[in-house]
Amino acid sequence: MIQDLMIERAKQLLLSGEITCAAGWKRGDFITDSQPAIFESLQELENLVYDKYCAANLSKYLVGLNLKEGKILVFLKPCDSYSFNQLVKENLIKRESVYIIGIGCEGNIRLEEMQGTELLERCLVCTKTEHVVYDELVGEQLNAREARSRFEGVLELEQMSSGNRYGFWHEQLSRCIRCNACRNVCPSCNCRKCVFDNNKYDTGQKASVSTFEDQMFHIIRAYHVAGRCTDCGECSRVCPQLIELHLLNRKFIKDINTLYGPYQAGEDISAQGPLTDFNAKTDPEPGIIHQGGQADV
Repeated sequence: MIQDLMIERAKQLLLSGEITCAAGWKRGDFITDSQPAIFESLQELENLVYDKYCAANLSKYLVGLNLKEGKILVFLKPCDSYSFNQLVKENLIKRESVYIIGIGCEGNIRLEEMQGTELLERCLVCTKTEHVVYDELVGEQLNAREARSRFEGVLELEQMSSGNRYGFWHEQLSRCIRCNACRNVCPSCNCRKCVFDNNKYDTGQKASVSTFEDQMFHIIRAYHVAGRCTDCGECSRVCPQLIELHLLNRKFIKDINTLYGPYQAGEDISAQGPLTDFNAKTDPEPGIIHQGGQADV
């Protein structure tokens, strides 16, 4: 089993002194509850698990751990490696301080309504079967697989009337309880202090008092990660209200691809992001996409 190989390799690296700890997953209270964990000893590594419930993207957890002494081992699924690369690109992780073991992935299971068999939406559209960064690979790596277009949901929204589109987002965002789970799990959200935590302006409240505030929080967050979002889908996965937040991010990704050419955040650490490399002479003005009313989600 790939889990046994992961444990064995982590123990070897820990014994050799090459790493001081490992970031992986451990079993929670239930068999379906595989959660992020840090392992600092051989005994603790016996509790490392890897199964279809290990959905958490471990890249975000390295931002804080990266400040510790020594090298950290992290297990990354192919899609997670894009987030890792993006964090390195933004100088939030030191590449030389992390030892990456790439592991194969056949998709993660969604748990809402205790279904237990259906893949997460992000896995149904995922084509990222190769790691973009790693030190070594463990387990069988998958070949490229067929997946439906990740922009299907965005296209459906674009084809709606403005009234129906507003109704869709009103219904979605009005369910928000401002738990901040989407923000806290997002690899692209790394401000030292979020503007929405500023108690001076009533934005630090957990439960919002108006629909407008709900929309402002999520739309501003989507703008904030535009051009940097790797489409890891963590925001939708952790939302307790099952809000389809990934649709906002994918709308921005689709528009950026249309205006500036195909771009995948985190794929190439040396590539300049489309929104930070604007050429006034050759690049189109963003307003072009508003023609025909296609800019509104």
